[in-house]
Amino acid sequence: MASPVLFYDGRIITLDPQAPRVEAMAAADGRIVATGTREQCRSKLEGTPEEIGLGGSWVIPGLTDSHIHFSSYARGLRDVHLEDTASLDEALELVRERVSRLGPGEWVLGGRWDYNRWGQKAPPDKRSLDRVAPENPIALSSRDGHSMWANSAALRAANIGPDTPDPDGGKIVRYEGGREPTGLLQENAQHLVWAALEGVERPSLANAIREAFPLALAAGLTSIQDFDGVDAIEAYQQLHDSGELRLRVYKTIPVSALDWAIERGMRTRQGDEWLRTGPVKIFTDGALGSHTAAMLQPYRGEPENYGIVVTPPEELYEQVSRAASHGISAALHAIGDLANRNALDAFERLRREGIGQGMRHRIEHVQHVAPVDLPRLAQLGVVASMQPIHATSDMYVADELLGDRELYSYAWNSLARTGARLAFGSDCPVEPLDPFLGIHAAVTRQRDSRPEEGWQPQERITAEQALRAYTEGAAFASYEETIKGRLAPGMLADFVLISDSPLECAPEDVLRIEVLATYVGGEKQYQS
Repeated sequence: MASPVLFYDGRIITLDPQAPRVEAMAAADGRIVATGTREQCRSKLEGTPEEIGLGGSWVIPGLTDSHIHFSSYARGLRDVHLEDTASLDEALELVRERVSRLGPGEWVLGGRWDYNRWGQKAPPDKRSLDRVAPENPIALSSRDGHSMWANSAALRAANIGPDTPDPDGGKIVRYEGGREPTGLLQENAQHLVWAALEGVERPSLANAIREAFPLALAAGLTSIQDFDGVDAIEAYQQLHDSGELRLRVYKTIPVSALDWAIERGMRTRQGDEWLRTGPVKIFTDGALGSHTAAMLQPYRGEPENYGIVVTPPEELYEQVSRAASHGISAALHAIGDLANRNALDAFERLRREGIGQGMRHRIEHVQHVAPVDLPRLAQLGVVASMQPIHATSDMYVADELLGDRELYSYAWNSLARTGARLAFGSDCPVEPLDPFLGIHAAVTRQRDSRPEEGWQPQERITAEQALRAYTEGAAFASYEETIKGRLAPGMLADFVLISDSPLECAPEDVLRIEVLATYVGGEKQYQS
């Protein structure tokens, strides 16, 4: 910012215990210099500052999405979207429409389908896609990202046939009684198709990300923690080098690129206020919706199905310890109670062997945890990186698949009571980008106002706890709590003007909060 700025006439929620509510802030060089009254703040600035009235708006610290696939979201803005489809026929019609605008051989990508919402007992297969697109390869990811629905052309492009073995940590689903693939690929089997896409020319990822920044800013996000691949690392670096990052990025490393990162000397926390290197992301299991989350007991009605352990425990420890030995912390995807136990066991062994002392490791999702394992996150200092909207999206499926077994599910309140650190995100594009949907879900545990008291209501948290998980908790998860998460002297001047206070309004009204403006480093990056 070129000159000091005084922001006044606001109802500012700082989350700073020294001054929780103030009317004004002074900022210079992208940082907050003072908070308090207009006069107090003016006295802390040199010269004649620019003065900006906030019109009595509510102001909160800039929000961070602690788990987002932003480059996938950006690229997906140009893909087929099936998340709102209510039937297989409706999904196929959208695919048919997209194919009609393409030439033979051009790929159709996208997805976010959920056959549980189609009223089907079994997932879709290649034959339905072949009917609408015999000449165009189609690869459509499921809503949770743990399954892929492909047609015959895509399977051919990926050299997937009757004799193709299942890859480690993945499954090529086959027609009953035979070897012919159905077109459904689970977990690591999806990588066979992604590998086939590597030589296919696609629009610039940096351009796609640049075009998506305004949507994130319009949602009140000033920082993201991105969980996509090496191409995203390179795209963010390109945008950083050209001065085109409009929000702050903490970029994880996919485990497939761990050796690549180590060879380049990459370390967690490396970087600056705009772009930093994050942890290595490792999958321990699949997802609930795809029936691949690794469970201690089988799925209801599927006595042989305990889910998929994507990374076996010994291999998991080897990966975590290798990363930690080179200054890279770990973020372990874990949905099922077995997966969460495996993740915690790896972190406990790491601590016992004294590797990577002081690192902040994370578990991503932490959806279903056995009672004996719940306190271990706090005991081991593991951050619970969770997405509240997953609970309200999955609650009926969870009841159907898991029954009444003894589990802590989406247990924000119970985890917080143990002292575990919560960091909230969306998992977009699995779920919508809007963080206020997450705050609402955390406070109510309701979807469409049901259940009346919320699903497993004992796990509801307060609006302030939820807001802190999107601010302070997220900053702690990225080692940035000294510069992010609160509006106080010395912190980055990242803040959001909103139409109502999530701490003051009725829980149902959180969904109606509008973002009026978003500032990053004291500069306005979005205005409604």
